Amino acid sequence: MKSTLLRISVAALFATPLAQAADQLRLSASHDLTIARPSETITVAWSEVNRALPGALIQRLAVRDKNGRVLPHQVTNVAPLAKDPQNVGAAYGELIFQYSFAPGEKSATFTVEKTDELAPVFPTAVNARYVQERLDDFAWENDLVAHRTYGTALGAPALPGSGKEVLASSGIDIWFKRVNYPIVDRWYNKGHDHYHKDEGEGMDMFNVGQSRGCGGTGVWDGKQLYVSHNYASWKVLANGPVRAVFELTYNSWNAAGTSVSEVKRFTVDAGHQFDQIDSTFTYDGGTPLTVAIGLNKAPTDKKQTPTIALTREKSQGSLLQWVEQTSNGAFGTAIVLPGALDFTDDPLNHLVLAQVSSGKPLRYYVGAAWDRAGRITTQQAWKDLAASVAARAANPVRVTLAAKDSK
Repeated sequence: MKSTLLRISVAALFATPLAQAADQLRLSASHDLTIARPSETITVAWSEVNRALPGALIQRLAVRDKNGRVLPHQVTNVAPLAKDPQNVGAAYGELIFQYSFAPGEKSATFTVEKTDELAPVFPTAVNARYVQERLDDFAWENDLVAHRTYGTALGAPALPGSGKEVLASSGIDIWFKRVNYPIVDRWYNKGHDHYHKDEGEGMDMFNVGQSRGCGGTGVWDGKQLYVSHNYASWKVLANGPVRAVFELTYNSWNAAGTSVSEVKRFTVDAGHQFDQIDSTFTYDGGTPLTVAIGLNKAPTDKKQTPTIALTREKSQGSLLQWVEQTSNGAFGTAIVLPGALDFTDDPLNHLVLAQVSSGKPLRYYVGAAWDRAGRITTQQAWKDLAASVAARAANPVRVTLAAKDSK
């Protein structure tokens, strides 16, 4: 579920202790699973940090594991340009860091410390941004995989003679990576002809078209899937180094006579093949709707003559593809939807179904992996990872805070 390279390099870079802390907050994280939980993201409300460490500054803070190793962390904002005139951390939302639980390791302890010296800026492993260079794409990535989706400019009709590309789709694209550093900016600068070839960093070889791509949504009436247009607006809420959070808003569309709009909130964590998505559908009336999340039935480039193995696991709500290609290796796509109702198909997509109520978010997980990246190289490994994602979603880590300990 993660590449160890980035985590090891970051740990080595910041292995030298910072100045001794004057105060510290002790906390523990625990869970009930026996499986490994690599790159587990742990969050602590900043109000709790500030209560234990009054006046704590994000630039004079260290998070340490039980061995004293400094862990990369970030602090989120409550709102853009939030003010904090009393210096009590009122502008901050959460302290976020990661820890990898070994198999059988069910608890770990940490300290959050005020430091006398300035803390380093950690290398970022995640990024989410609006791509104005290319007809308002929105792209995001972590150290393992990248995605993009399409805005209204790409879906707008082309003027005669303009040569403008047109794609009306709210499907989700995949950019497969072979490296753990950020590639989105470089690939957009390369140009279309380059990022469709594997030149050592990975490639865009996934087909979206009018399908749901990898994890797009729609409303299902039992016979037909009704889908939105390209996203209409975006908002970035957090952007690394450990976690990126952003929202995409889709204007209302007609779903078999019901006007429906959607806001998708994406949570993208370092070290994970899967992103968490919370979709909130809004419509009039109190009757639940059935929505579908899909995987494209024809996900490869032309001339790849793929062999596609499809797996449906009702117990964990997972829908998986393992795709063997002629010349571009093998890749997996997946959706994990806890509490899924059922599975179905339409002409373009394999679908997993759920019921939603207006204004209440539906949480699911969308992932992809490529064998050339070296982490997930077989169908069984892909199935095992999806099962791990489902188990971790059903068994979240519990965080317990201890009283402030002054040194």
